[in-house]
This record gives sequence, structure tokens and C-alpha cells, in this order.
Amino acid sequence: MSAPRTRARSRRRIGAPMVIGAVLVSLVVLLAVVSFVWTPYDPAAIDPTQRLLSGSPDHPFGTDQFGRDTLTWIMYGARITLMVGLVAVGIALLIGTPIGILAAVFAQYRWGMWLSALIMRANDILLAFPALLLAIIFAAVTQPGTGPAMLAVGIASIPGFARVARSGTMQVLGSEYVRAARAANRSAAAIAVVHVLPNIAGMVIVQASVTFALSVLAEAGLSFLGLGTQAPVPSWGRMLQESQQFLASQPELALWPGLFIALAVLGFNLLGDGLRDRFDPKMEVR
Repeated sequence: MSAPRTRARSRRRIGAPMVIGAVLVSLVVLLAVVSFVWTPYDPAAIDPTQRLLSGSPDHPFGTDQFGRDTLTWIMYGARITLMVGLVAVGIALLIGTPIGILAAVFAQYRWGMWLSALIMRANDILLAFPALLLAIIFAAVTQPGTGPAMLAVGIASIPGFARVARSGTMQVLGSEYVRAARAANRSAAAIAVVHVLPNIAGMVIVQASVTFALSVLAEAGLSFLGLGTQAPVPSWGRMLQESQQFLASQPELALWPGLFIALAVLGFNLLGDGLRDRFDPKMEVR
């Protein structure tokens, strides 16, 4: 490969969206990690004499209606954001990816075409249930909380992984090296593990990054509606909900959690775009 093509591929693989997304995601991760060892104040500390303060050296992001330090709550809220995203994406990835691979493998056989169609139609039915509706159902059965919210977001994200995995698997199964593996009497399970998984890993990683962004937004929305993280655990969504009555007098209360939700969602979306540009073979420089 010539030097110009090598440099062009390098620029494509490490583009501005990927760098910006990685920086924003790293900021959220850094806030969450640092909160385990240090925070400006105790998140449970209430000081009525310090309520509704604007930004100052003592309280850079101000204080809320109970005198709690907003920066401390932002740092603790990053933990919940990352935890919900990791668990939700993990549920969707571990369930949706095998479903998509199985649907594609079954579609290769005459006896399995109806089973593949049945799997994808069930997947489409699940797609009709948004995370909010599932969270309401889980809250009615159990009670609102972070756990039901993670489960609802994870289940609602399964169809996306199943579709991506099925599409990628169909492409891989049509390749020459898979035909050669079949000619060598390799089992379908061996082909899926050895040939399919490594070749669709990039697509799944991109889907995971995008789903993480959706999970952050979904958790914030559920907490805002009272169906997600409950008091006294800090949550960016609930911080927004509690700030509504002070929008006219203290708009900073809504500014900071809203800003960090936007930065987290933007970061994971940009990272997903950058990863797509890196792993999508259609983006190759010719």
C-alpha cells in the first residue's frame, strides 16, 4: 500500500468525531471514577443556609434547594449514568447478538427459514415496546428504581443488536471462506464462533456505542418522570425534575445536569460515528 493511501486510511480511522467523542466520554468516566475517591462535599449533606447559591469558589456549580453541592451530585450522577448504560448495553448485546446470528444461520437452510422469520417477527414486536412503556410495566409489577430502568432499557435495545447481528452474519455467511469451511464439514456453531463473531464485532461495537447514548437519555428521561433512580441516590434526570420549580430564579440548577446529559449523549454518538467510519468496510479509501 502506498504512503498516501496509508495516511488517508489513518485519517479515516482516527477522525475528529472519534477524538471528540472519546474526549467527552472520558470526561464522564473521569467524573464517575473520581467520585469514588473524592467529592467536594458529602452528597447527603444538607445545609439550609447554603440553599440556591450561584457558582462560587466554594460551590463551582452552585447549590440546590436543600443546600447540596451541585458539582458533587453531578459527579455521583455520572456513576448512575455509566452503570445504567453498561448494564443495559450488556443485556441487549448478550441477548440480541446471538438472536441475530441464529436468525441468519437458520435462514441458510430450507427447514429453518420459517424459524428465522419467526425470530425476526418476534423481534419486531419487541421493537414496538419503547423503554418508557417497559419501565412503566416493571414499575407497576415491582417498584420504580434503577434496576427496573436498566432492565427496561436493556430489553428495549435488544432488537437493534439482533438486526445488526443478523445483517452482518448474512454478509459473512455469503463469503467464500465460509463456503470453504462448509465444504470442510465445519459445523454451524464452529462457523459462527470462528468466522462470524470476529467479522461482525465491529458492527456490534458501533451499535453498543450508539445504544449507550440512547441508554443515557432513556435513564435521564425515566428518572425525570420518577420511574428511574429514586431519592436519595443522585441522578441527572431527577436533578432536572427537581429544578423545574426554580427555572425562573435559579436556572443553573437545570443547566448543569442538562449540559452533562447532552455531553454524554453527544460523546457516545460521536464515538459511535467514529467507530463506524473505522470498522465499516464501505468507508475504505479506494
